[in-house]
Amino acid sequence: MVLHERISEHVHLFQSEIYAQVNAGVVVGPQWAVVVDTLALPQETRAMREFIARELQVPVRYVVLTHYHADHAWGAFFFPGALVLAHSKCRQKLATVGQEALQQVRQEEPAYQRVRLILPHMTLDEGELQIRMGPKLLLRLFPLPGHTDDGIGVLVEEDRVLFAGDAFMPLPTFTEGDVDDLVRSLKTIAKFPLENLIPGHGPVVLRGEIQQAIEENLHYISQVRKYVRYSARRKYPGDYLRKITVEKCGKSPALLGGLAPQLHQRNIWYFFRKRFGEFPRVSEEEEYEAP
Repeated sequence: MVLHERISEHVHLFQSEIYAQVNAGVVVGPQWAVVVDTLALPQETRAMREFIARELQVPVRYVVLTHYHADHAWGAFFFPGALVLAHSKCRQKLATVGQEALQQVRQEEPAYQRVRLILPHMTLDEGELQIRMGPKLLLRLFPLPGHTDDGIGVLVEEDRVLFAGDAFMPLPTFTEGDVDDLVRSLKTIAKFPLENLIPGHGPVVLRGEIQQAIEENLHYISQVRKYVRYSARRKYPGDYLRKITVEKCGKSPALLGGLAPQLHQRNIWYFFRKRFGEFPRVSEEEEYEAP
């Protein structure tokens, strides 16, 4: 149900086998630990908590949320007594959108009946927030918007490991954020001399592959922009864009457990609507619902 991997001296990774390869992590210091994100399902975060207690045997002092989405943030309540850190916009979104979403999920999923959202106790807006865990073990928290406007990254400086949240994924998604912000965040990530890049979803990217992975994501975004521009020259842009597959933009449809084609179409529709202020027109023959 949950995959575990030790990434570096201080960093452990937990990945869901059930939902979209979502990642969470633990940074272990001499006396206490920091959890970075939680997992999608309550039983997965419980398994993560039990591993920390049984194998790492240190208390969790902080839980850092890279953004407000349920698969990263809803499990914070499994760590009572820990201080929750996030962007100030994450706090706002959990208090509004998050609460509404949880009420709906509770009606359909019994596993969420006891789940409650913990609003961040400490927040940042710009610049950095630092957590000193030991003489040489420093965590740096800083904004990484684009996927959402509340995204942050967590750099484990000693180990050169970056938790990028959903600012970096095998397939970029930006339907709730801003594609220009995402490009800037990817370029920010590229500046760090990293050993490991931990995405919000998907496999860890190793040192020799990081720059190429970032370039591939930037290329994908560039291709989406290009095809949306081309579509505007046609009478029915939607007919054209429906045929622009994720492969044509340089990505595999197998990414993220096969969710890539669906997420790709949402990206295209979002970008067209943002650029032109409306959904792309479709012919009667090609009529279908926008993602």
